[in-house]
Amino acid sequence: MFGIPLPYLALAIAIALFGSYRGGYHFGWEDRDNDMKIAIAQKNEESRKTEQQLNEQINQNATKLLEATNAINQKTSALAVANRAGKLRLCPSSNVQTPTSTSIATTDTKATSEPDRQANEPSDAERATIEAIAEIVAQGDKNTVALNACVDSYNQMRDLLNGNK
Repeated sequence: MFGIPLPYLALAIAIALFGSYRGGYHFGWEDRDNDMKIAIAQKNEESRKTEQQLNEQINQNATKLLEATNAINQKTSALAVANRAGKLRLCPSSNVQTPTSTSIATTDTKATSEPDRQANEPSDAERATIEAIAEIVAQGDKNTVALNACVDSYNQMRDLLNGNK
């Protein structure tokens, strides 16, 4: 009829169909890869912006924590100075017992029944106790501030990552 044998025509049609399928498949995957590269680049840019915001918030929280720690250190230093000056007492001065005069017969002329310091001046043990209490309070304040800063940072990061700004 046409002069081309039927088997060759069928083979040519099969090759053309396979070639067009193969070309479409290849170009389709290439288009999908390009679309994925664009989407990944967009997501990376969003991630960089989010990371930058997270770093800014962390730096702000670190600055607040440092300021609070400095304030606690100043308060602790002021307490230590007041303690060394004898301005801090565990008991009110009205409850201080006055020394009673007792006569003890001794041959040592240096040993007397008189106290070494005035009645309103704190003893070394009392100063050491006040210093220990001040250290405990300062460490508790530092721990509380650090914990609150950690909780605030966590909440801010969670809100930022969840998009609740």
